[in-house]
Amino acid sequence: MQVTQRRIIMLGVIVLGGILSRLVSTGFVVFDHYLGDALYAAMLFVLLLLFAPMRSRSTAALLAFVIVVLIEVFQLTGIPLQLRGADHGLLRLLAVLLGTTFNGWDIVSYAVGILVMFGFDWRVVSITKREV
Repeated sequence: MQVTQRRIIMLGVIVLGGILSRLVSTGFVVFDHYLGDALYAAMLFVLLLLFAPMRSRSTAALLAFVIVVLIEVFQLTGIPLQLRGADHGLLRLLAVLLGTTFNGWDIVSYAVGILVMFGFDWRVVSITKREV
């Protein structure tokens, strides 16, 4: 199986895991809140690897982290929170995707998600190269 195919599968698992992390409540805050954040950042990292395959894994990880931190800091403006109350459904969806309230622990979650997926992707690519 090629690297791109493996990354597409990884992306599907991440998205499914992210959806489940929002639908299923365990009562454990790490799973109920921060797992979804880590998966959100991991998803962005994998998307960058898929849509910009010429980038190094390190560059994609750094770029993904910068993007999610900027989104988190943007929440301090209050704009995403205002979008959540908008009449237009797309604006409310945008608010959900951006998040509405700043939380410093989210940044830690993003870093963990990207680092875990960085290691996992490195492992997947090394396995793929051995198969060729």
